[in-house]
Amino acid sequence: MYSSNDSNYYRQNPMENIKGFFRSKNMLVKLILINVVVWLAIMFLDVVFDLYKVDFTKDVVGWFAVPAALDKLVTQPWTLITYMFLHFDFWHILFNMLWLYWFGRIFLEYLNERQLLTTYIIGGLAGAVFYILSYNLFPKFEDSYRQSVALGASASVMAIVVAISLYVPNYRMHLLFIGPVKIIYIALFSVVLDVLMIRSTNSGGHLAHLGGALWGFFFIYMLKNRIDISSIFSLFSFKRIRNPFKRNKKAKFKKVYTNTRVKTDEEYNLEKKMTQQKIDEILDKISRTGYENLSKQEKELLFRTSRKGK
Repeated sequence: MYSSNDSNYYRQNPMENIKGFFRSKNMLVKLILINVVVWLAIMFLDVVFDLYKVDFTKDVVGWFAVPAALDKLVTQPWTLITYMFLHFDFWHILFNMLWLYWFGRIFLEYLNERQLLTTYIIGGLAGAVFYILSYNLFPKFEDSYRQSVALGASASVMAIVVAISLYVPNYRMHLLFIGPVKIIYIALFSVVLDVLMIRSTNSGGHLAHLGGALWGFFFIYMLKNRIDISSIFSLFSFKRIRNPFKRNKKAKFKKVYTNTRVKTDEEYNLEKKMTQQKIDEILDKISRTGYENLSKQEKELLFRTSRKGK
């Protein structure tokens, strides 16, 4: 699976692509590294403790996976955060990190790193809350909720998948053996599958996915109504704290010259006609190859024109 506007990227040396991605050191890279490092540390320690016949994974689950039982949760509130970085099974972390990488890269094309982190963390919290409430409310789980725990980044990843799929629903990804598919359909299929799989042995995991999906929907709904919930995290940015020992330099006075000449009707109409021709060409390109294949300049022109029309 890969995004359709990344075809040139994948023709390059794969190792150079990987090095370039991790050199960027953005929030997506940090989230992936945290998950992988935690998993590697647990696997290493599990091997060491196994030599002494100690079940290390059982202790880790007991301390860092989020429990469904409320009395256990009260004594271990940190598990609401730690569970979303905790994996044991290789295939579990592999698929979670692949989805985080694919959809996280698309996310950062249109939104910022703070919004990515917010979606990941609060999506994970929403998944945990949805899972805990379901296990304490529905009779189906009355015999298992005392022993049940949840772990993994799946809810956080699902929040990112749903959020960006709703934000740019026409973005296409190339699926192996299928071809280009709009990401909104991938997100819808994933949500429907989670609903159908609630009856499986991993009911808690699928319920947590749905909680993350609900947060992804809510985040984008608020964002489209010009309410960016992630902005509350900017209050904790150290960049906003000034150094009290650093002297502020006075800004130099700059003269600003503006063109005050009014355009004639002929000039205005000609400029409007040329802009409309460019817009028509862009729309034709979208119908042929999809929105994601537009250049940055074409996207900016389309955005500015749409804003003027409101």
